[in-house]
Amino acid sequence: MNTTNRPLSPHLQIYKPQLTSVLSISHRMTGFALSMIVLLSPIIIYFLTYSAETHQIMINIFSNMFIKIIFSLALFGLLYHLCNGIRHLAWDAGYGLDLESSYKSGYIVIVSSVALTFLILLFSGVL
Repeated sequence: MNTTNRPLSPHLQIYKPQLTSVLSISHRMTGFALSMIVLLSPIIIYFLTYSAETHQIMINIFSNMFIKIIFSLALFGLLYHLCNGIRHLAWDAGYGLDLESSYKSGYIVIVSSVALTFLILLFSGVL
């Protein structure tokens, strides 16, 4: 095997994370997480509707602060995925493809996701 002093191919440890790449990766991660939630939802609904005892058990589980945090993060993931999906639809239509617009829309996605999550949690009584 020929060993030369050529540089290796660039990888993630070399690159500084950019907003566009972080948002793209997190969009994929939230999409995967939301698909797992969709798979669990029928099970939760089943136990909520099976009997009064299982309904009360589920209510007790959902009143746990750790579970509330998990569901709040899931809500944020849903809203982030929605807002970033709208951003991708705009890109598909040819709008906002330049670097400046891409960064502006990225910050809008983050701020709107956090604000919508906060507002929903506030008005639903969780906060």
